[in-house]
Amino acid sequence: MVDRDIVDDLFVVATRELRTVVKTPSLVALAGVFAVSIVGVAWAGTGGSGGFVPLTLDLLTFVEVLIPLLAFAFGYRSILNDRLTGELDMLRTFDVDRIAYVGGVYVGRAMALVGVVVASLFIAGVLVPVLTADQPTFLAQNRAADSILRFVRFVVFTGGFTLVALAVTLAVSAAARTLRTAFVFATVLTVAFVIGVDTALIAGLASGVVPQEGIALLFAASPNSAFRGLVLEIAVGVVSGTSVNAGSTPLNAFALLLWWLLGLGIAVWRVWSPVGWNDDGGT
Repeated sequence: MVDRDIVDDLFVVATRELRTVVKTPSLVALAGVFAVSIVGVAWAGTGGSGGFVPLTLDLLTFVEVLIPLLAFAFGYRSILNDRLTGELDMLRTFDVDRIAYVGGVYVGRAMALVGVVVASLFIAGVLVPVLTADQPTFLAQNRAADSILRFVRFVVFTGGFTLVALAVTLAVSAAARTLRTAFVFATVLTVAFVIGVDTALIAGLASGVVPQEGIALLFAASPNSAFRGLVLEIAVGVVSGTSVNAGSTPLNAFALLLWWLLGLGIAVWRVWSPVGWNDDGGT
């Protein structure tokens, strides 16, 4: 049974975090830029080919790159700022559980971040019937091939990917002891997720080091490639014929879940640690 005090503390921290995000001009501005960019891509894309599946393909690489960057901006200073200002020490004196604190930070930031992402994609999806009403393309006529359900799947997977990216960012924020270290860690992870696995996959296939059987595992090694695989397999699928190169759907889903658990687990483990990598047990 969940301790009621933990739940109450979690929601108090989550409310504080949500207010902090809303009152931070730089984060509001970044959210606005992201929304405008998504809508801009949708506007340009639907003006050409039309349909929900083409829009998904237009947005896939775009969100795959931007969401880790947005999550990084929303979360890399969240826990670290409280450590540097002494807020964590004060919370410990009030016997706030580490799970309640990390959970609150995560829930508050996630509500803002996922809200921005989903709202932006929703607006982009609304543009499809508006801008393509008079464009009789094959996909637009074939509801089985191109339907709003496929785009909804894409939005759901994108929301899940956003939660994973934020969890990993919180792990960095909890483990780092200076803003410079947090920035470096988060930047390295973002670059590794965005281009590292894809580069390794291409190089491995070209050199013959990676066998065909190992492609699915390598796809799942990065949250970005696992997310892409799920979208291509389930949201796009037979429409484009890309499922062959999308990796294993169960493996991709398991990899995202594992990254999410790993990120939050590290954040909970490291949050009360005083200095370096020596944990004193916490609460």
